[in-house]
Amino acid sequence: MPSPFPTPRPNLTPRQRLTYLAHLYKALARQHHCQLWDLLRAHVPPNGVVIDAGAHAGQFAKLFAALAPSGQVYAFEPGAYALSILARVVRWRRLRHVTVVPLALSDAAGTARLAMPIKLSGSLGFGLAHLDPPVGNDRGRAVTQETVLATTLDNFVRETALERLDFVKADIEGWEVRLLCGGRDSLARHRPAVMVELVAAHLARAGTDATEAWDILVPLGYTAVRLADGRPAPGFVGDGDYLFVAPDSQDVGGG
Repeated sequence: MPSPFPTPRPNLTPRQRLTYLAHLYKALARQHHCQLWDLLRAHVPPNGVVIDAGAHAGQFAKLFAALAPSGQVYAFEPGAYALSILARVVRWRRLRHVTVVPLALSDAAGTARLAMPIKLSGSLGFGLAHLDPPVGNDRGRAVTQETVLATTLDNFVRETALERLDFVKADIEGWEVRLLCGGRDSLARHRPAVMVELVAAHLARAGTDATEAWDILVPLGYTAVRLADGRPAPGFVGDGDYLFVAPDSQDVGGG
């Protein structure tokens, strides 16, 4: 399913154009996160529907596309720089069942401020781009800013008329809890496996706290493991990636 949105053209300096080409090449030629294949296969069936929030340059989107060849992947990326790379990767790799969605997922629909650090070299730290509350908190660091559109997971599921949702991945630099808040109904109804990055400092920047993830998901029957060591995590035990699974989430073997 091709994206209905045009590929954006970020306004870049000569230095940033060079690093953009390097980022694009890496996105096209390399595949990261292969060590997670078996884990993800246990929760992403071949016909599965996946939400990839914070799709960045498409490394996870490519992996999900391979895991669900007859399914559908929705790759959410609001920032023009990353979105430009992601859209080209999806098109040039002919990932027809990956739909690029140029929106942020949050706890409310509307607009948001996206800040992206500028490195001392002048290149852009697009992997650290993050949404900020209306009053930014970049502590004087050099950043580029853009206004992006946001929606909620519940709105998207309803407007897209999704009949299933198997997996949600969220690596959105502190906005993960806000995504969960905006997806309570979809999580309760479809009970997808949920993989989130939780970093205390990033969550605090967004005005939330890691414990809120458990407050939202545990009442729905979810339990968590910390991916770094595979141990059960009845609560937040430090920065890292966590996998939340409900008893009736998809389990199709592997892992």
